[in-house]
Amino acid sequence: MTGLTIIVATADAERFRTALTMALTQAALGGRTRLFLQDGAVALLRGDDADQVRSAGLPDRAFMLADALDAGVEMIGCQTGLALINAAADEFDARIGWAGMVSLLQTLDQDRLVVV
Repeated sequence: MTGLTIIVATADAERFRTALTMALTQAALGGRTRLFLQDGAVALLRGDDADQVRSAGLPDRAFMLADALDAGVEMIGCQTGLALINAAADEFDARIGWAGMVSLLQTLDQDRLVVV
């Protein structure tokens, strides 16, 4: 199965939910799955949206993020994004890797590339 690399380009919570849904689906199908959060999108690795989605019976962002990490989705945050949100890598789940766009594209291999 062809791998899937998803780039989350902005700190838009709805797009991130879509990216997480795609990543979880790809992982369930057994394919390599990577999710890269560019610049300000790194902020989506913090906080939660439970108040917005609870009434619809949907899983919140924190649950989906943990589920994706547990499913083997490779989560990569942009190193520049850390600086933009004034954070350090050790403030996040240790399973989240940190890199830049160059290294992401160098390791793309035959993955399909999706930007949300």
